[in-house]
Formats: sequence, structure tokens, C-alpha cells
Amino acid sequence: MHVDDVPLHIVQRGHNRAPCFFSDSDYGMYLHCLGDALRDAQCALHAYVLMTNHVHLLVTPRDASLVPRLAIALGRKFVQRINAAYGRTGTLWDRRYHSSLVESDTYLLACMRYIEQNPVRAGIVRDPAEYRWSSYEANARGGMDPLLTAHQTYAALGSGSAARGAAYRALFRDAPDPDPVADIRTALVRGNPLGSESFVAMIERALGRSCVARAPGRPRGPDSQCSEGGQFRGKSSASR
Repeated sequence: MHVDDVPLHIVQRGHNRAPCFFSDSDYGMYLHCLGDALRDAQCALHAYVLMTNHVHLLVTPRDASLVPRLAIALGRKFVQRINAAYGRTGTLWDRRYHSSLVESDTYLLACMRYIEQNPVRAGIVRDPAEYRWSSYEANARGGMDPLLTAHQTYAALGSGSAARGAAYRALFRDAPDPDPVADIRTALVRGNPLGSESFVAMIERALGRSCVARAPGRPRGPDSQCSEGGQFRGKSSASR
């Protein structure tokens, strides 16, 4: 479920949750491939984290129909290079990626924090600034990252990079509110929009169909409404 100019939280996991990165050079290689893929798919990247066996990306697509190119390009270029480097064969990634549309006004900053806090929740570091392979250094401390494009919601945190960074760091001082964390995870698992009722209604109008949250494990009927795993069911002028 992808819509033009609406932020999209994407998670791609290693096949059977196996590692996808084996050395520091692999992370650097992925970021190089990501830059090429973002240009090809016409997506602006706002936040990311590369974990050992999965990645989180927060992007805004100019043309929603090109979003699958992002995963396809990374699946080809990065996997080919990893296979060549380590003498392996086959894929690294699960066949499908998970994704969720994100309302800018209510959840975009919470989603950025959720992404960049992954290494802390995993117990790898005590502070997100200690983890090299994320967008935190750029978003929180003004570090240079040519992959990133500031979303207008983030840009509105301050009139300059120092003010924005200070305001952004303040979001990380307290433990994350459990409700947004649970909401973000649930939206990803179910492939549902993440936002207010008015946002969901807007997405439904754009897609020309209903998006109703379902309980985990509920079977998908022939008229199931929301997509899962990055695959859109049905045609729409806004999501293809």
C-alpha cells in the first residue's frame, strides 16, 4: 500500500531472520546501493537503521508506483555483491517487505525515533549516538549524510540545524511512550496506515477502498482491504 508523497515506513528482514551484514564494509556497501536505489525509485529518505538481520527505512515516494524498485534494486545489487564477496548463493532477504503509511503530523517523528532507537532496544548500545549505521547522527547532531532529505515535519523543529538537532534530541531523553511503539509495530505487521482517523479516511479515498485494522491471525477473505508485506491488492491511481 503506497501513496504518492505520503511517508512510508519499510522493514526488510533477512531470510529466516538470518544475518544480512557480516562486516563493516557490508554496511557501507548497502548504503552505497541504497543511494542508487533511492534515486531510481524517486524516494526521499528521512530515517534509517541497518541492523544485523534487518533494515528500517522511512521514505517519501514521489511516485508510489516506483516503490517496489527500491526493494528490487537492493535485492539485486547488494545481494550480488555480498554473494560475490563471501562465495555464497541465494537471497539474503525475505520475499516480502513490510510497510506502513505514516501520517506526518502525528507519527512521523515518533517513527523516526522508533527507527533510530532500534540498536538501544536490541541492547547493542546504550545511546543511539553510539551506533554507526543509522541516521541518528545526522538528524540529532547535524552530521553530514547525503542519503537524507529532511521532511518538513522534522524541518519545522527549528529554524537552523542546531535548533532542529536540539529539539530532536529532546525526543530521545525519556523512554518512548509505549502506545506509539505498539501502534508502529501493529501497523507494520498488518500493513495498515499509521495515523489519525482523518488520515486513514484520506488514504481510503486515495485508494478507493477501505483500510480496516484486523486482529492478528484473522484469515484474509476475498475482500480483505489492506495490503501486507509491500504487496498491494487491487489497482488505484494513488497506489500501484
